[in-house]
Amino acid sequence: MTSNDTFLDRVTVVAEEIASGERRVHQLPDDLSAEQKGEARRRALELHSGTTLDAIGDYCLDAALVSAKHCENFIGAAQVPMGVVGPLSMSGRHVDVEERIFVPLATTEGALLASTARGCRAISGKVTVDVEDTGMTRAPVFRTSGITHTRRLLDWVAEHTPDIRSLAEQTSRHLQLTGIQPLAVGTTVFLRFAFTTDDAMGMNMVTLAVDQVVTELIEPQTGAQCVALSGNVCVDKKPAWINVIEGRGKRVYAEAVLDAETLEDTLKTSAEALCEVQYRKNLIGSAMAGAMGSNAHHANLVAALFLATGQDLAHVTTGATGITCVEARPDGAAYVSVYLPELTLGTVGGGTALETQKEALGLLGIHGGDDGRTALRLAEILGATVLAGEVSLLAALASRDLARAHRTLAR
Repeated sequence: MTSNDTFLDRVTVVAEEIASGERRVHQLPDDLSAEQKGEARRRALELHSGTTLDAIGDYCLDAALVSAKHCENFIGAAQVPMGVVGPLSMSGRHVDVEERIFVPLATTEGALLASTARGCRAISGKVTVDVEDTGMTRAPVFRTSGITHTRRLLDWVAEHTPDIRSLAEQTSRHLQLTGIQPLAVGTTVFLRFAFTTDDAMGMNMVTLAVDQVVTELIEPQTGAQCVALSGNVCVDKKPAWINVIEGRGKRVYAEAVLDAETLEDTLKTSAEALCEVQYRKNLIGSAMAGAMGSNAHHANLVAALFLATGQDLAHVTTGATGITCVEARPDGAAYVSVYLPELTLGTVGGGTALETQKEALGLLGIHGGDDGRTALRLAEILGATVLAGEVSLLAALASRDLARAHRTLAR
């Protein structure tokens, strides 16, 4: 019997132990490789459920890397189709107007790429983008004995911000503290720390820095008790007005002026029709519904590019809080813009290390970090892509083509 046969037998035995409840899915023998552990879990699940997992087990990921850094109890991969739209040319501080960019988008929503591709044709060469790094935030929540103690805590933080900055920035050379915003209610105090994190999305980096500051400085020096390192004022992975107003991650603007010919020939609409849909749908409709965003579908493009490039998908929630604007201009032209106040993304770390995601980033001219510039580039490209998607969907609604497009594409 070969060593491979021996391991196959062991995988079978381990799978049966998992299926019978004798062994937990995370407690597998150390001498099995990450790939073999994944196979054992799949076999156990097949025995348990009666469902075959051949497709889930057919992956190109590095099982050892994924198991160590990205996904515990690894069994395989969920494959999502990826397409491309473009070429898209834009003018920004991190994207040159001469570049022709093809944007990878991963989605299961039929018609999304076809529509966005039309939007790219309409706006390419006309788009201006801008981005601002508002920083990654973490807001621990503290308990004090009363408002007098609360005031002492707030005064201490204001007086010792240089000490806090020095300690926090020792935890990573990519980290810079840009501010601490206090919010207090009685015995409850939130300190909203904001940091720039170069090309990383930075949430883990910021969390480690704040933990050290809380443990070594704030608690021993003030007597305040940290109840939770994240107090929901950060705000992480939830739509919130503080992020819209103050920013979190990257704040992105994209705009274009579309002439009457482009509106008619490419988008099959007019400036007046586009404006009315924008006004009644994105503004009045969003207000009536209590929506935080005034847009048609920013989250569609945020999700598709996030998935393609290895971003944290839970941050799609904050990618939906943006605003779309449409204004009629002389000679039948239309001014269109999108504002995305809180894009949480990065080009190093996390899922960006996976091979397919690295390749997708490479399509965008991004190959690792560059002192914060590649994350800003990704944000600018995403802003232009969102604008393309918004313009095309609003035009489809204005021309009553939305349902027809879905029927034509057999969705």
